Amino acid sequence: MKLSTYLMFNGNCEEAFTTYQKVLGGKITAMMSHEGTPAENDVSPEWRKKIIHACLELDGQMLMASDAPPDRSSGPMRSVYVNVMVNEVAEAERIFKGLSEGGQIQMPIGETFWSKSFGMLTDRFGTHWMVNAEFKNG
Repeated sequence: MKLSTYLMFNGNCEEAFTTYQKVLGGKITAMMSHEGTPAENDVSPEWRKKIIHACLELDGQMLMASDAPPDRSSGPMRSVYVNVMVNEVAEAERIFKGLSEGGQIQMPIGETFWSKSFGMLTDRFGTHWMVNAEFKNG
């Protein structure tokens, strides 16, 4: 079994995924708009260029997303965090800095009792993130 995170955006999925690819690396393997799909007529004309499905592949894992039309959205995400785990503190700090630009930091990145580097933030797109590096043993 594999679990993948699927994010729902309010119209800025393409911008968000372009940013995530820049910060996290990986490769965007899908970025499909409603336009030209069977779902095109199920959304308003101004929503047709919005993303119906996006996929960012990262080290054999997938982060997926789409834009949720306003009539099918329950608002911004509230309880889900995407957790990024890396081996190096410097890499955690780089990712945290990139994701936090224009967003809101809930917990600045720094050493904790379980990790040499941990921080929490909400990016400018409304996605919640936790960044971890170098778990402590014992």
